[in-house]
Amino acid sequence: MPVSILGIPFDANSSYLKGAAQAPPLIREALFSESANLFSEMGVDLGASGNLFDAGDLQLGRSPREDFEEIENSSAALLQQKTPVIFLGGDHSITFPLVKACHGVFPDLSIVHFDAHPDLYPEYEGNRYSHACPFARIMENQLVRGLVQIGIRSINAVQQEQIQRYRVKVFPMKYGVPGVAGRPGFKLEGPVYLSFDIDALDPAFVPGISHWEPGGMSVRDALASLQALDIRIVAADIVEFNPVRDNTGRTAMVCAKLLKEIAGKMLSTASA
Repeated sequence: MPVSILGIPFDANSSYLKGAAQAPPLIREALFSESANLFSEMGVDLGASGNLFDAGDLQLGRSPREDFEEIENSSAALLQQKTPVIFLGGDHSITFPLVKACHGVFPDLSIVHFDAHPDLYPEYEGNRYSHACPFARIMENQLVRGLVQIGIRSINAVQQEQIQRYRVKVFPMKYGVPGVAGRPGFKLEGPVYLSFDIDALDPAFVPGISHWEPGGMSVRDALASLQALDIRIVAADIVEFNPVRDNTGRTAMVCAKLLKEIAGKMLSTASA
């Protein structure tokens, strides 16, 4: 059973800097770079026959509404095969149509969300579909039965109210990363959608992000937290990598590393 990867080159709902639409091919290039191999740290060989299927990148760019429809329909076609999928963004607004598609196949879905920000604004700068709003749209449409957020370190009063309204379980970064260095983890009933915004990491490790929010987790903490998840991950996204700010290619390589660990986890827990 392969893990599929699908690129979503979309950043029309970015509020600060554009550029995330350029990310999917660069993550793919880093993944297949000869500077590393395709083994996850847990020992899963993504290069083995039948373990990885590259579905390419979507052709987008008509209008945000039409692009969202294409994202939802195309992702649903992959998800209906009941094999895990990793989506390469793109800004974080794509998570809403992706979760809509996933909910249609897995109605008892929960979400684990790594990010510096809750992304729960009712609307942002007049845009209800901003990359600052996807989890508000997901929760108000009752697409998941639970939302856990990890790495959060930028919450204002509006988002705090939303956290309480939707009963979101938040692990603030100031208290550390769950499942790491002896800190307790958490329990979730699967299936799970994993959304990983790269700015969950400290910008010292990933300069190629639009919103630099110091005080984030290290790459090692992120990997350890992912590896500690004892849940079935049916779909995931890696979002908000902005190549415009990644002049050394460092962030692309971190994205590829996260992709390998998420894919390895998917393959090892597929029957859980």
